[in-house]
Amino acid sequence: MAIATQPTDEDVTAFLDAVPDERRRAEGHAIRNLMESVTGEPAVMWGASMVGFGSRPYTNTTGTNEWFVMGFSPRKAALTIYGIHDGYGPADPLLTDLGQHTTGVGCVYIKRLDRIDLAVLERLVRNAWGSPDPDANPSPS
Repeated sequence: MAIATQPTDEDVTAFLDAVPDERRRAEGHAIRNLMESVTGEPAVMWGASMVGFGSRPYTNTTGTNEWFVMGFSPRKAALTIYGIHDGYGPADPLLTDLGQHTTGVGCVYIKRLDRIDLAVLERLVRNAWGSPDPDANPSPS
């Protein structure tokens, strides 16, 4: 059985431009830019309200389906960020430095982007994606 949320051909920019709240709309564009920069992948709409980057097989009770590696949704109550937190594993210590947020099993909720440390968010995205941190000290040869 396939999961209901699938990638679509809908325009991500049009979706973000249509977010009713001006601040949340700007935050959505900012998160898109950050994730595209880190992942090198284009943003893709998944279902009607999620923006995803990359894809990989994901197995759950419905079977094995494709799902985005990381993504977000500019929801009314909070920016919901997927793929940087796994509530079933140990919490990433960087979350303590992120700023005002809450977590769910598989997501991070941010009410205001201006109340978090964007450099920490970028590191969380890099770590989750597996991208090298350009600010990390290289190990000696």
